[in-house]
Formats: sequence, structure tokens, C-alpha cells
Amino acid sequence: MTHYCGIDLHSNNHVVIVIDEEDKRVFEKRLNNDLAQTLEVLSPFRDTLQGIAVESTFNWYWLVDGLQEQGYNLQLVNTAAVKQYDGLKYSDDHHDAFHLAHLMRLGILPTGYIYPKEQRAIRDLLRRRMSLVRMASTQLISVQSQIWRSTGIRIKSGELRKSDFIAPQVDGYTHQAIHAGLSVYQSIQHEINALEESALQAVKLTDAFKILQTITGIGKVLGLTIMLETGDISRFAGAGNFASYCRCVDSKRTSNGKNKGQGNAKAGNKYLSWAYSEAAHFAVRFEPLAQRFYERKKARTNGIIAIRAVARKLARATWMMLKHQEPYDARLMFPG
Repeated sequence: MTHYCGIDLHSNNHVVIVIDEEDKRVFEKRLNNDLAQTLEVLSPFRDTLQGIAVESTFNWYWLVDGLQEQGYNLQLVNTAAVKQYDGLKYSDDHHDAFHLAHLMRLGILPTGYIYPKEQRAIRDLLRRRMSLVRMASTQLISVQSQIWRSTGIRIKSGELRKSDFIAPQVDGYTHQAIHAGLSVYQSIQHEINALEESALQAVKLTDAFKILQTITGIGKVLGLTIMLETGDISRFAGAGNFASYCRCVDSKRTSNGKNKGQGNAKAGNKYLSWAYSEAAHFAVRFEPLAQRFYERKKARTNGIIAIRAVARKLARATWMMLKHQEPYDARLMFPG
């Protein structure tokens, strides 16, 4: 007898359902988020379970890692791609867990990538760094705007970053607000530097990914971010698939030249989207061919669309470079 298991995971509990080859429910129960309980209820089916389907929710690490360590075959469900019958009137957690097991039995369960546990913590460390970078930028822009509207003087962000920066003459309360913003910025920047140092010490760019640094605008930190977020490049069938995963592709549907709606713009990896946007800004500043492409695109559209077009080019270049292990050639990506 062969069995299939579906788990509908929530923040504080999960529903476990086991079905047989004929979709008959042989076990179902709601459990607290306790790995020991889950292992106990699955133990009678250990030798007959073909796989366990777990929803890709925000808190899947502990469950998937724990079950994999016990030798179970795990499939991480791509929840955005799971479809149910549109005319269904009623659904609950038990039905959802059954549906996952049912799709797995049929061999049509949409799954996601289970990132290797060994490097996941470093990847999440760099994700925290990205969050702090945004917070630091917010503080810097806020201080810059306050000085500008109070004095009419626009100070470059590079000046504000200096430790010996002295604010223009303003009233006491405004000076206090500026000082507070810069203090917060400097504190956040200190933590960013510490995270970067830890990440660079913990893991190095592999030989396959070192080639990324031949791209103008991608240094050690961005290269490391792209490597850790990408994982195995062979899981992407083509350059377009990778660019789509990086959220560098338009999410729209057209027919006969007319717009027929929007796709899921949030499908993909938001961290790679950020990384390639950062790389695109550097490329436009320091790569003449990229700058020329950007200016032509900007003249026809706007700056945001143009920089995303550059990001898409860099994402596609990354796939081809990693796939064929060839260094970056701007002339191929930005032909005259």
C-alpha cells in the first residue's frame, strides 16, 4: 500500500492528512506546531509514504528540515500555483491538506525549491542587510529633505554620510531632528558593516559564481546575494525564466495588441529583484554601453522603466554566463 501526505501549515498549528492510492483518507488530525507530535503520527506510515507536501508558508523551515532529517521525502508546495475547482462552495484546512496530497498522488503538484539548510542562514543574514540598507536610505533622505526645506540648501548624500558632517545653521529643534536622523543612520550603517563582514567570512563566491564579478556594478556583496538567492542555476530552463524569477519581466497579458489584464507581479524573488536594480544603477553610472541603452530607453518611457530594462538585461546575462561559464561582454547585452 502506498500513501501520500499533505500538510496545511499555519502559524501555530498544522493539519496532517494521509491518503491511500484511491484518495481514501486513512489519517487526519490538527496538531500543534511541535515536530515531535508530527513525527509520532507519521511513524505508522514511514515505510509506505511516497512523499509529504508542505505549504511554502513563512514558517516552513522547522517542519521541512525536521522531516527531511528523519529521512522523509519532502515537497515544498508553490502555494501561488495551486488551483482548486472554481465552483467549490466550501473549503477548510482539512480539505486544503487533502488537496495537496491528492495533487501529489496525481503527479501534478506545483512545487518550489527547498534551499539547502547549510547556507540558508547566511542568505537570511544578507536579506536582513538589505532591509537595513533600505532603513538607512530612508533616514538619509529624510535628513536631506529636512535640511533642504529648512534652508534651501540641497546637500549631497555623500556629504551627509561623513562622520564629521556639520549641519547648516537651523533652529534648535530642527537641529535636534537632523542629529537624531543622522545618529540612527550611523547606527544602522554600523550594523550593516557587521553583517557584511560576517557574511563574507562565512561563505565565499563559488568558482561558478565568481564570474559574476566581471559584470560592471556587481561586487562581492551583490555577487554573494545573487549566488545565495539563485541556488542551482540549472533549475531555470532559460534566461527568460531566470529573469522572470528575478521579477525583471513585465506582468501583463495581451491579445491582438490589446491589454487583457495583469499577471502576478509578486511572483518570483524580491531579493534578486532588488539586487539587479542595484546592479543596474551601478552599470548605468560606470558602463558606457549600459548608459547609452538606458538613455535611449528613458527618452521613450521614463527612468523607472529604463532602469528595470537594464536590470532585465543583467539578469539574462547572468543566466547565460553561469550556464556557459563565459565572462560578461557588455557589447552582447547592449549592442549599438
